[in-house]
Amino acid sequence: MGAEESGGFEPATGDGPPSAEPAAVRAASVRTAFEGLLQIRRLTGAARPDPVAAPAPWERNRPVRAVALALEHAGVVPSAVAPSGHRVSAGYRVGEGESAGSVRVEWTGPPGSGAVHGEEEALADCAAALRELGWTVLLYRGARRRRYLEVEPPGGWSGGHGRA
Repeated sequence: MGAEESGGFEPATGDGPPSAEPAAVRAASVRTAFEGLLQIRRLTGAARPDPVAAPAPWERNRPVRAVALALEHAGVVPSAVAPSGHRVSAGYRVGEGESAGSVRVEWTGPPGSGAVHGEEEALADCAAALRELGWTVLLYRGARRRRYLEVEPPGGWSGGHGRA
């Protein structure tokens, strides 16, 4: 089954190569991984009225993986990088955030891809998908006025930003 056999499922963070798996195989792997994440939420959040409404401890300990899985499951397209190190497709890119336990989501692509023109709408879609799963999502402007999302579990689990 591709990635599962070679070391386990890895959600697309936008910094890896384009998927070599057929789309249907990749979609099935993502679906299985996401169902596993929901099961973890059910088991660890049994005391809450809606056990799947907030990130589980597993997600808080691996926020980049959890956010990447949520975005991939929502059907958002990840960016990709060629072996040469050059970005080859536009899409989301998930990485460590500015504070411990937070995640940064950017919309990026190769030069001339038009990623900058689609980032506002694309990041809004990312934010909606993540908020639906209980993540706290804030939109910021960074260098060259490029937008990005800062994502963290609800309730300041990551320690917060100290920003307004």
